[in-house]
Amino acid sequence: MYEDAGISAKDMAHRPARPEFQKMLADMKKGKINYIVAYKLDRVTRSVRDLEELIAVLEKHNTYLVCDGDDVNTSTANGRFFVRMLTVLSQLEIEIVSERTKFGLNGAIKSGHLPRYYSNRL
Repeated sequence: MYEDAGISAKDMAHRPARPEFQKMLADMKKGKINYIVAYKLDRVTRSVRDLEELIAVLEKHNTYLVCDGDDVNTSTANGRFFVRMLTVLSQLEIEIVSERTKFGLNGAIKSGHLPRYYSNRL
């Protein structure tokens, strides 16, 4: 079992931040595992780019991703299509939240309120 508790799946590009995930991929490449099981897809990745990279590695090593909470299984063409659609939606959600946060922070600053933990001292 591999668990990176409390670490975001937003971006697999930050590989050092997910040591257990990297260990799992290394074990997969050694042929130790042929299925990766996760509760939900957004616990694995929320990035379309990272998902495509992951699917390519999985296919190269005859390994499949199964996410019970999302009814995902990449062993079929329909399963790979569905996992891609879920990831597009997850990435969209992240981008919308980011835009709203930036908009809210800019509005607060323009109205003279510094965001929490910010200081006007340099």
